[in-house]
Amino acid sequence: MGRTNITQPTEFILLGLSSRPEDQKPLFAMFLPIYLITVIGNLLIILTIRSNTHLQTPMYFFLSVLSFVDICYVTVIIPKMLANFLSETKIISYGECLTQMYFFIAFGNTDSYLLAAMAIDRYVAICNPLHYITIMNHRRCVLLLVLSFCIPHLHSLLHILLTNQLIFCASNIIHHFFCDDQPVLKLSCSSHFVKEITVMTEGLAIIMTPFSCIIISYLRIFITVLKIPSAAGKRKAFSTCGSHLTVVTLFYGSISYVYFKPLSNYTVKGRIATIVYTILTPMLNPFIYSLRNKDMKQGLMKLMHRVKGQ
Repeated sequence: MGRTNITQPTEFILLGLSSRPEDQKPLFAMFLPIYLITVIGNLLIILTIRSNTHLQTPMYFFLSVLSFVDICYVTVIIPKMLANFLSETKIISYGECLTQMYFFIAFGNTDSYLLAAMAIDRYVAICNPLHYITIMNHRRCVLLLVLSFCIPHLHSLLHILLTNQLIFCASNIIHHFFCDDQPVLKLSCSSHFVKEITVMTEGLAIIMTPFSCIIISYLRIFITVLKIPSAAGKRKAFSTCGSHLTVVTLFYGSISYVYFKPLSNYTVKGRIATIVYTILTPMLNPFIYSLRNKDMKQGLMKLMHRVKGQ
């Protein structure tokens, strides 16, 4: 369904991952378990941390918040995508599209700021262990948490306000499985120079700020660990960072591939890369943090024994 007149659309059509009818049910059967695994896995992380006194530290506090944000993140996208797999129309209203875009941008950036907070925590724990409790006190943890939510939501609001100023006149078909910024921008026939400049400047600054914190923190950690004389001490220090580094690599690697290039280059490969950080990374986080973390494994086992004993 296309449009040639210059009007503000009342609805969009989400083309999804495939337009072929025979693909819809297999895609539904694939993404429903992914969604359930993501929600259940992240809930288990939250419950494990909340129920274990040994995990009441800043690192695990941020991890539990990250798990909560990941649940919100996938819930913004996957339920609508699942509904569209079973629907012939695949319609999303204009207001619903902007709402989905707002929360997608907000929660996605909140993820990156929480990853930065976790990197800072690891830096203080390894490079300044004697002052760890003083530096990473409750007040500073709350401050980092507030910043991790406020900055992304203000950033997202700015982008939604700019998007709402655009005129759509060519088509209302979004070649994506949700209302992402780039595919929606491609439908506009009005000048989106201001929008693109904002994405490449303010957006880049918002993304690069936490990323820079992560890079600087790990450079300092790497330098400190190299000074540790024993091989066992080096392995122990690196093991506390392994899970976090894996998640950071997955998250920022896929984001860089999708967004740090011109709008005209947004293709099917971009959609596939989007799946990695919007769907696969939140699903893998519980496995990465539980399988590669001794404290989390022990906490999870205690939670399971407690549940079985009731």
